[in-house]
Amino acid sequence: MSQSTQTHSYLERIHTVSKPSESIAIWDEWATTYDTDVHHSGVDYVGPQMTAQTIKDLQGDINGAVLDAGCGTGLVAVALAKLGAKTIDGIDLSPGMLDVAAKTGAYRDLSIADMTKRIEKPDESYEIVTCVGTFSSGHVGPVPGLGELARIAKKNGLIVCTVVDEVWVSGGYKAEVDRLASTGVLEIVSAENVDYWRGTDRTRKSIMVVMKRT
Repeated sequence: MSQSTQTHSYLERIHTVSKPSESIAIWDEWATTYDTDVHHSGVDYVGPQMTAQTIKDLQGDINGAVLDAGCGTGLVAVALAKLGAKTIDGIDLSPGMLDVAAKTGAYRDLSIADMTKRIEKPDESYEIVTCVGTFSSGHVGPVPGLGELARIAKKNGLIVCTVVDEVWVSGGYKAEVDRLASTGVLEIVSAENVDYWRGTDRTRKSIMVVMKRT
């Protein structure tokens, strides 16, 4: 099986699961080849690098503590570390993915977390919160996920997420972001449709949402 075919096979399986246990099993299975599968001649997963650069452009020096929610194998943390981030914690549902993430050396702490429930982190504990590749069909829905990220962010903290564009409106993500903004929890800085995967065989779009905790 080619890397391109394998990547598509895993993505299709993940997007059709109905139980967290099924999702964990697939992510654990994919963990050891994930990084090479998403960076090859047929596809380039640019979401992590774009997220890190967006934070750098907005923040300048990345001095505060970062929570990488749904961290997977650590691609976002590696990109952030290259831009100067020093203190990064990661959470993910998959032990297999966390094992790979630990080997990057980019994290202060890694722990298992189910983002469909309350995240076991204190209120207002991070200057920056990222969530890349997690808000999509078959992954984590908008509630309570988005509100939990806002809860964990410090006042004036930055929250940067990607949401697969096919579900941005239909999945209720836009409505939840708008609700959190209208109730004064956060301010929407931007919401742009960007290339998330680029490649000769597949280009996928996501909404990159940048929010500020109020």
